This record gives sequence, structure tokens and C-alpha cells, in this order.
Amino acid sequence: MMHLLSALDARNNVWDIISEAKEFKHGNISKKPLKNKSLAMVFEKASTRTRMSFEVGMYQLGGQPLYLSASDLQLGRGELIEDTAKAMSRYVDGVMIRAHKHDDVLQFARYSDVPVINGLTNLEHPCQAFTDIFTINEQKNTLDLHMTFMGDGNNVCNSLLLAAAMVGMDVTVACPSNYEPDPIIFKDAKKVAKKTGSVLKITGDVQDAVKGTDVIYTDVWVSMGDESEESQRLGDLKDYQVNQDILNLAHPDAIVLHCLPAVRDQEITEEVLNGPQSAVWDQAENRLHVQKAIMNWLMG
Repeated sequence: MMHLLSALDARNNVWDIISEAKEFKHGNISKKPLKNKSLAMVFEKASTRTRMSFEVGMYQLGGQPLYLSASDLQLGRGELIEDTAKAMSRYVDGVMIRAHKHDDVLQFARYSDVPVINGLTNLEHPCQAFTDIFTINEQKNTLDLHMTFMGDGNNVCNSLLLAAAMVGMDVTVACPSNYEPDPIIFKDAKKVAKKTGSVLKITGDVQDAVKGTDVIYTDVWVSMGDESEESQRLGDLKDYQVNQDILNLAHPDAIVLHCLPAVRDQEITEEVLNGPQSAVWDQAENRLHVQKAIMNWLMG
């Protein structure tokens, strides 16, 4: 049985996911491949795009989504993760979890008899990363490109490094000291990159990182759970904002991505977010199509 806990779990299936997502988006798959199947969606964190894309996607695939707040489950009263996993997998055909701790999702999957999908943890966000790869390929019709991720080397950045390495895309992470991506994930991504020819690097030099790049990507500077560090983070990251001056250093046809929600005039300006080079809203829509492909791969 397969799970999607890390982007690495799909290293042999990434092109299939991208291809099928395209078919779903263009309406070329009309059957209901998950008819009479159900997906439990467990949320420890607030969500807009993850909840809507999984819920709507499951309906469109013919299945039944079940929204479950962790605080409403016995997990919230101290039930062991392994007990919840064993019981829940007797009822449903798959589980999506949006959790605080990555290790909790790993433990859940260890005791689950059905596929488990990581909808976001503190370490990775694989569904978002595959959506980003799909969006770049859709916009550029190639992945032989250079992407620059600016700001906090967070969970999205971690999964992006893995996904980009799988498809041979070059990635530069521009971030200040102490905001680098996870070192173990970066090492794993470099191993994958050796096989695909992808070039991965981390730098604190913003101008060098964005010069001539094809894709500029950013995310919020204060993620859920980091609120107590807000003042420190805003000071440390102030030179890594995606604005028009930064965009002017990129390739003239560069696109801008942001996984949302966005804080205007912190990590990105309004001018860029809604400007002609922004692909952010297509990127948001594509969560639906890519997650349909992921669910069909794991549960179909």
C-alpha cells in the first residue's frame, strides 16, 4: 500500500500525477473512479484551499468526503494515534491529515490499513509542491527551468526542493541564515538531483538568486505556529520581499507563484501578486486537479 507522506513517496509517479491532473482539468476523465469510496479529512490546522480542493475533488470523483476537526475526535481527548488510525481505516478508503507534527502523520500511516495523504505538516506540503510543478509546466510548457524560492525555507520549500529535483528543475533558495530548508530534506533532494541533473543551492544573495530566473516563489513569513516569532521574522526577512524591483531582475517572461494566503506588502506586494506575471490564481485552482490525481492514484 502506498501513502503520500513526503514528496519523495511519489518519485516514481510524479509524471503520472502531472499527466492525469491535466486530463482532469480539461474534463477528459468523465467517469467516477472513486464512486462509493470515502475520504476522512482530519484537520488540526485551519484551511481554505486544502479543505475545498479535497472536498470538492472527492465529490467530483464520485466519492464522499468527511470533514473531521481533530478537536472533535477522541484524539482531542487523548486517544492514541495508533488506535484512531486502526479504527478509522475500518470505515473509510483513505485519510488526508493536515497536522502540526510530521511525526504524528507518519505514526498514523504506520497503523492505517488505507492510504494516508499528508495535507500539510510542519515539515512538508507535498500536495502543494506537486501542484506547483504542474502549474509551472502548464504555464511554461517545460520544466527545464530555474526557480527561485524567496524567504523562509519552510515546509513548502522542503517539498518543492524534492519535487523539483524529481523533474530536473533547478532551484535556488534565497533566505537569511537560520531560515534554510531542512538539512536532511535538502540532502535527500541533492541525491535525487544527481540523477536528474537538477541544480539546487541555497544563498543569502537575493539579486544573484533572482537574476534571469524563470519562476519566483514565495510564502508567508509567519506560518501557523510561528506567531510568537512574528517581530523577529519580519525583521530577518524584510530584504526578501517579492516586489517589482525584484521581478525586474528575473527573466522577462518569469512567473510568480505563492501558495496563499498572502500578506500584502510583507512577503509580496499587491502590484506583483495581482500583476500580469502572477500565476497565483491558476496555481490555487490547480490544487483541485492535482489532488484529484493524487487521490485517484492512491485510492482508485
